[in-house]
Amino acid sequence: MRSIMNAILLVGSLFAAAPVAAQTYDPRYPVCIEVYTIDGNTIDCGFTSMAQCAATASGQSAQCYANPYVMQSRQPGPGPSPPRRNR
Repeated sequence: MRSIMNAILLVGSLFAAAPVAAQTYDPRYPVCIEVYTIDGNTIDCGFTSMAQCAATASGQSAQCYANPYVMQSRQPGPGPSPPRRNR
């Protein structure tokens, strides 16, 4: 009986754990800002251009940088060339 109670407490504590934080680097946006405060720093990757980020960073202790996890939209290139034949 005691082991059942311990198992229930264990499962209950797993569900009561703090929620996981959202992903910091949003792959849909190419530019991130990191803002430094006395309480720590925060990262927000919700900018479409460096100029947009720089306007937000203006007057703050912050820096803008390219999102290292941005989804690259790959343009389809020319297909593979046909095999060469020797004559």
